[in-house]
Amino acid sequence: MQARTTEESWSLSKPAVRGTKGMVSSQHYLATEVGLAILKEGGNAIDAAIATGLMLGVVEPWMSGYGGGGYLLAYLKAEDRVVQVEFGMRAPFASHASDYPLAQDGSNSSDAFNWPKVIDDRNIHGPLAIATPGYLKGIELAARQFGTLPLKALIEPARQQAMLGLPIDWFASQKINQFARGLRAYEGTRSVYLKDGLPPAADLEGLLTHLPLPNLAETLSAVQDEGSNAFYQGALTQQVLQDLNQAGSKITAKDLAQYDATLSAPLHSQYRGHDIFSAGPLTAGPSLIQALKTFETMHPAPAESPDAAAYLAMAKALQTTYADRLENLGEGNLSGSTTHICTADSAGNLVSFTQTIMSAFGARILLPSSGILMNNGMMWFDPRPGGGNSVEGGRRPLCNMCPTLGRSQDGHWFAVGACGGRKIFPSVFQLAIFLSDYGLTVQDAAHQGRIDVSGTELVTLMAELPETIRAHLQQNLSQTRVRLNGVSPNYFALPQVIQRSPNGALEGACFIPSPHAKVSAF
Repeated sequence: MQARTTEESWSLSKPAVRGTKGMVSSQHYLATEVGLAILKEGGNAIDAAIATGLMLGVVEPWMSGYGGGGYLLAYLKAEDRVVQVEFGMRAPFASHASDYPLAQDGSNSSDAFNWPKVIDDRNIHGPLAIATPGYLKGIELAARQFGTLPLKALIEPARQQAMLGLPIDWFASQKINQFARGLRAYEGTRSVYLKDGLPPAADLEGLLTHLPLPNLAETLSAVQDEGSNAFYQGALTQQVLQDLNQAGSKITAKDLAQYDATLSAPLHSQYRGHDIFSAGPLTAGPSLIQALKTFETMHPAPAESPDAAAYLAMAKALQTTYADRLENLGEGNLSGSTTHICTADSAGNLVSFTQTIMSAFGARILLPSSGILMNNGMMWFDPRPGGGNSVEGGRRPLCNMCPTLGRSQDGHWFAVGACGGRKIFPSVFQLAIFLSDYGLTVQDAAHQGRIDVSGTELVTLMAELPETIRAHLQQNLSQTRVRLNGVSPNYFALPQVIQRSPNGALEGACFIPSPHAKVSAF
């Protein structure tokens, strides 16, 4: 049996944050503070979410960025409705399943998927892994339709940070080092992240150093002047296409010109009288709603707090849902590098926003002229031809993003989401149950032990669960393991959550073990 790495030997907690006028929760403290500043300047929750996401593209490039896509759900208090902005990635029109020949050796993908392995992993990294990005179109549409501040103002903090550079502390250094082999394979990422051939080292005295990103700053400046068209049909387009072509990508001018973000109604379902709104249809939203309905049937009378019977029913509901998802929709990614943002403002608006470049550092292709790190969204497709999620030019793939909003019977609203690939929706599922069924505070819900069911058999039990609950699950489930909810590796998703009470009080929490994740409020 292969030995595993030593895990953390300490117990971590992060007190929930409270406020009344505005709140932001994200995976990086600098991004959170940018979002809060936007709220203090008079922006609404949509403005704050966009500015936070833009900042994350600079300070957390391994998780998301402008070469990716996402889903944004917003509750608009004045209209009493929930809206969805969808800007997921799309296969280039020239893409074909024959671009991804199977290795024919019986092995599965070497990265996050359980697809059959493709020769040279060309759907995982490199130019053929890149799908047409929608990020800049999506945030522009959200800002224009639902924001109150000009997009130029929302971009400015990220532009300034790009000029200063990616902040390098021990955690950022570790992330770059962890993926250095892949980054080294391509000139763009090698020249930016591995100067002198080595990952940047954090200062031993704790002083921040930076990797300047001047080309990315210039790109953001162009978007400030011209909007998203600067990338899709404007000042940057010719050079972007030249960089993509030289790399070997199939993205053409047609792909960029014909990309559109869309507005739509999110999925909406009743769960024990609570309203659940989630992304859909090509997301984990349908699976979330199915799992909640299954759990409601399996466990019709919850106790006052989550007990062993509830956890067993949750595990079985997730297993049943995953069996259906894998049979009818396709396999999702196990550990994709997304990031999630929750925001709330004094007017009662609430946002749940997930953005991604798919795997850590995406396709590992950084466009030299623009400084944009490109996604590897083609890995979302099943490389086997002829299926509902197979590669087809212009098609949008199935993904695992699951931004969710909920309204409890007692009038509480909550925003929840996570990063972590296939682990996302089990996390969102449990947090929704903790908040709605049991009325837990955000503080208690965030620290409540969880399980992960990312397939039909194995159930991972958080070591923080009480021994009696772990024993009950181990006795009644065929395959279990116990793991810590730690900084790394991540056996569970990395959630963010904000809840608003009927009197307007806000409470928020972020991924507890992360040294970067932060909630701020006023």
